[in-house]
Amino acid sequence: MSQTSMLTARIDPELKSEAESILGQLGLPAGRAITLFYKQIVLRRALPFPVALDVAPPPSLANMTRRDFDRELELAEAAIHEGRAQSADTAFADIRARLAE
Repeated sequence: MSQTSMLTARIDPELKSEAESILGQLGLPAGRAITLFYKQIVLRRALPFPVALDVAPPPSLANMTRRDFDRELELAEAAIHEGRAQSADTAFADIRARLAE
């Protein structure tokens, strides 16, 4: 049997309980989930998910001036022409595919 090391961490009890309930439904003990998390950190040499500051919410039409609205349309059109945008059908298909993984 390989050696193991003890990990101690403080976590909100409600969060711990909810997460362990989900892990239990998946048949995955919490210790194994933490091991998987650490293995992904080692493999990627980074966290296995994006970590970023909150992004500003998209502009609200209710708070936009006509000039703001026109600018948003210009930005959207530029994104389409530069290939940085995709159709809603394509976006939802990508989301469904990721959820199925």
